[in-house]
Amino acid sequence: TQNSLTKSKRILKKLKNKTIQKIPGHMALTQFDVWFQDEARFGQQNTTTRLWAKTGTRPRAVKQQQFDYAYLFGSICPSRGIGEAIVVPWVNQDAMHQHLQQISDATEPDRHAIVIMDGAGWHTDTVINAFDNLSVIKLPPYSPELNPIEQVWSWMRQHCLANMAFENYEDIVDRVCDAWNTFIECSKRVTKLCSREWIELTS
Repeated sequence: TQNSLTKSKRILKKLKNKTIQKIPGHMALTQFDVWFQDEARFGQQNTTTRLWAKTGTRPRAVKQQQFDYAYLFGSICPSRGIGEAIVVPWVNQDAMHQHLQQISDATEPDRHAIVIMDGAGWHTDTVINAFDNLSVIKLPPYSPELNPIEQVWSWMRQHCLANMAFENYEDIVDRVCDAWNTFIECSKRVTKLCSREWIELTS
């Protein structure tokens, strides 16, 4: 509807202004990188998808009943076509700090990272303020469409992880790492899937 479209435009304009405000005053707009960050849970309660099969047959897909999981903290930078990730057994501030350290280390000395994420309980100012070369913008509640890394999780499930059975936690970690590496090995894919017009502040 028109009201929804107007609301979306207001949110995007607000996020764009926040992004500009987060950049240190001594740096130009051309010296920043926008990262999209999120966490996803992968495990034995896995995704099933359609399968290729001979006409007239009914292929079977695995559906496990166990409950082992791993959590992937992931971030992508569409303009550079890169990503950083860490796989952990649970979500907490320590894991978040390790992940932000990855982004900080991947940011070149003369640049600043703007990390866009949701308002999860472990995304605290205590963790965020530990880094001087990145800033964080938190998305409004219930707005996954504003975080394109959500599409990365879907891509990983559909192309690499669906219809699989996992033996244990270690097997889940190995498969999830392989899926993430498969996704980011093509920088053009990262850029194409995750770029958004509203983060282009210099155009």
